[in-house]
Amino acid sequence: MAAKIRWGILATGWIAELFVKDLLLTGHQVTAVGSRTQASADRFAAQFGIPTAHGSYEALAADPNVDIIYIATPHPQHAHAATLALNAGKHVLVEKAFTLNAADAADIVALARTKGLVVLEAMWTRFLPHMCRVRDIIAAGTIGEVRSITADHRQKLPDDPKHRLNALDLGGGALLDLGIYPISFTWDILGKPASIAALATFRETGADAQVATIFHYASGAIATTLSSSDSAGPNRAVVVGTKGRIELDRVWYSPTTLRVYDNENNVLETFDRAVKGRGMQFQADEAERLIAAGLTAGDIMPPAQSVEIMATLDEVRRQIGLKYPQEI
Repeated sequence: MAAKIRWGILATGWIAELFVKDLLLTGHQVTAVGSRTQASADRFAAQFGIPTAHGSYEALAADPNVDIIYIATPHPQHAHAATLALNAGKHVLVEKAFTLNAADAADIVALARTKGLVVLEAMWTRFLPHMCRVRDIIAAGTIGEVRSITADHRQKLPDDPKHRLNALDLGGGALLDLGIYPISFTWDILGKPASIAALATFRETGADAQVATIFHYASGAIATTLSSSDSAGPNRAVVVGTKGRIELDRVWYSPTTLRVYDNENNVLETFDRAVKGRGMQFQADEAERLIAAGLTAGDIMPPAQSVEIMATLDEVRRQIGLKYPQEI
């Protein structure tokens, strides 16, 4: 039996807790955690029964009992943390949004390529069973040629100006935390848009509260997304083709049901598969598959596409006039 891939967890916030719960629930091995303080690392390690707790990210990266590091810091710290891990010879799974901008993303991907290591964006939605089914349905031609996509990700999040999601210096705002989901979804189905249009409204902190995008494609297809941090939405998605459509139920970016309709509104298929936990383990499965196979890129979330998606977000930010303090 092949040895298990050993995970290290870099940062100890809410998203790291969710990921580790799913890892442990599904039989993955977590050997170490690293935080900026020893107390935080110790707390996290005790909570999840992790053998080793490091009081710095550097110590985690140097741990010989870690094969891959999951990076769960705020967006502006992703590039530094990924660089640290890659230079220590560790594969990385980097939370989305992948980085703060496309330049940082390109640097990380280039470094991983030079080192021969896996760098994978933790866009967990792409690896969920219902999303795999969506791709299969489209590839089979069941709904014909895709003509449009609509998807929203709207949540009523804290209004506190000091909250991470409202702090520009931490990459706060609707786009990187919420908009990344529907925008990545459109990339998954239709690829690179030929043109982009975007509008936004802002909080007093300067962070974006609502972002709407319209992407137009060479095929003539159109994708629309709407994301907000100040109001809750239905959080559904629809892919419409010339022969039918796929409707993804609430919450479309988490494990959920979908239905396929023909143009006469007949239900052709209902997909409903139970998933253990939140479903974050599937991205870990992909990372481990790549490592075991000696590959550095897969088809579902290739690193080159993560760079291009960040370039799309850069263009959206240019149009809405959003810059982060690190870029000024």
